[in-house]
Amino acid sequence: MKNQKIYEADDQMITLIGDNYDLLQALGSFGISLGFGDKTVRETCEANHVDTHTFLAVVNYAINGIGVDEDDELISVPTLLHYLQASHDYFIDFQLPYIRRELEESLDRNNSLAALIMRLYDEYAREIRSHMNYEQQTLFPYVETLLGGHPASDYNVETFSKHHDAADQQLHELKILIIKYLPQDGLHNNQLTATLHDIYENEVWLQQHAMVEDHIFVPAIRRLERMVKHGSVSKNISKMVFKNGPSSSETLSDREKEVIIALVQGMSNKEIASHLDISVNTVITHRRNIARKLQIHSPAGLTIYAIVGGLIDINAVKL
Repeated sequence: MKNQKIYEADDQMITLIGDNYDLLQALGSFGISLGFGDKTVRETCEANHVDTHTFLAVVNYAINGIGVDEDDELISVPTLLHYLQASHDYFIDFQLPYIRRELEESLDRNNSLAALIMRLYDEYAREIRSHMNYEQQTLFPYVETLLGGHPASDYNVETFSKHHDAADQQLHELKILIIKYLPQDGLHNNQLTATLHDIYENEVWLQQHAMVEDHIFVPAIRRLERMVKHGSVSKNISKMVFKNGPSSSETLSDREKEVIIALVQGMSNKEIASHLDISVNTVITHRRNIARKLQIHSPAGLTIYAIVGGLIDINAVKL
C-alpha cells in the first residue's frame, strides 16, 4: 500500500526514513550519509551537495508513484545521473554477490536441485549486469554528450529500451523452485526463508529503479534532447545543472577556478601541477573539492560550468 504522504523540503529527514525505511539505500546512492540529526530534507541535501528538488522527485515517486512533469525545469540531470550510476554500483558490486552468498549458504548441497538453483541465479545476475553495463557504457555517456551540447547523430533516448523481461522470468522461476520444491530441515528452511525475503525485497528495489529511469530520467533526457536540437543549450542546460544559475553553496577559490580552466583545456593532472606550480596530490585535492562543491564530475559538466560561469570563452573550448 502506498504511503500517500507527499514529502517536502521542510520535512525532517528522520521522519521520511522512519516512515519508509526502504529508502535507506537511496540515501547512499545520492551520496547522503547517515548522522543527519534533526535536519530537514533541504538541510540534509544541501549539506551533502544534493539537489533537493531532484531528491524529492525520486523519493515521492518511489513511495507513492508520483511522477514529474516532462517539462519540469528543476530536475537536475547530473544529480539523476550520479544517483543511477551509484545505484548500479550498489546492485552489481554488493547486492548481487551478497544474495548469491546467502543462497549458497542456505541450500542443502545434498539436494539435487541446489546446483540448478545456483545456475538460475547466476543467469539472472548476468542478465541484470548486462543491462546495467549497457547503460553505463552507452546511455550515460550519451547523456554526458548532451550536457556538453553535442548529441550523437545515431542515438537518442528512444533507442534505450529495457531488457528486464528475461531476468524477471528467471527470477520468477527461481522463486517458484525454492517455494514449491525445496523441503528443508529447520536450519536450512530458516536460512532459505530469510534469503527468499531478501530476493523479494531486491526485486521490488529493481522495479522501482527501472520506474525512476522510465518516468523521471528518460523524460528529463527527452527535454534535454529538445533543447540541444533547438540550440538552447547554454541557457537552459545551466538550469538543469545549476538550479539557481552557475553558483555553488560553497564558493570556489581562485585556485580551484584555475584548475577548472586547465581541466576544460584538456590538461592532465600532471600538466596542471606543472602549469600552476603545485603538486599532483594538490591538484587531486582541488578536483575533489570542486566535485564536492559543484556536484559535477564529468568533463562535459565542468565545461558547461566554466562557460556559463564566465571562466572561459566558448570559442576557446575545443568542441
